[in-house]
Amino acid sequence: MRVWALGDLHLSFGTPNKKMDVFGDKWLNHPEKIKEQWEQLVAAEDLVLICGDISWALKADQLMPDLNWIESLPGKKIMSKGNHDLWWKSPSKVRKLLPPSIQIINNDAITIDDITIGGTRLWDHPDLNYYKFIDMKEIDGVNIKKKQYDDDTVRHDTRIFNNELDRLARSLDAMDHNAKHKILMIHYPPIPPDRSDNEFSRLIKDYSIDFCIYGHLHNLFPDAPVNFEKDGTRYLCTACDYLNFCPIQLL
Repeated sequence: MRVWALGDLHLSFGTPNKKMDVFGDKWLNHPEKIKEQWEQLVAAEDLVLICGDISWALKADQLMPDLNWIESLPGKKIMSKGNHDLWWKSPSKVRKLLPPSIQIINNDAITIDDITIGGTRLWDHPDLNYYKFIDMKEIDGVNIKKKQYDDDTVRHDTRIFNNELDRLARSLDAMDHNAKHKILMIHYPPIPPDRSDNEFSRLIKDYSIDFCIYGHLHNLFPDAPVNFEKDGTRYLCTACDYLNFCPIQLL
């Protein structure tokens, strides 16, 4: 079993008014780009990790066309939550909707063979600011704006970020610490661009995580410092546009 990763699919088969084409030519027909490369690389016995922003759906009937599309692709899939996954409200309800080849991580862990996988969504934080590495130009009339961090926003985001750290700790505790490989799936970037320590990196170091995969960041410049190694953990950005809509192999 090989292990692949690809995040931020932003599917809209059930919400056709939410196509990603508005963000530029790179996103034109992006599901077809994903499908073609996924089918070339991924075998039926492989595992694919999808770390958030899976579907633009708001409710189950909109979601099912996207889940069925993922189900049609080769391999087993494990998904974690992103900030745009507004359909993901109750993990128990989501699990009832999942086709056979798909599982979810929701502040817990899954172990398959000698690989253990945990994850949480994480959240924005003023120190995790990658704006200078993102092309913020207006694209086809869509104005991509920088987030303004006033005092109220900082307090709001800090509260959610701390809650997510608690959820991360629960997920890390649920992982199999005797497993040969340990992978963490999150959605938001976990460490500042200068790679300095924070609460997240210290937790990851304590649990000896091999891979931490994330997404969320789009329109990145080619030299963005989003792939690196720190304290024995490989951090990889798996946003699909950053990877040219092609899964990346972890193991």
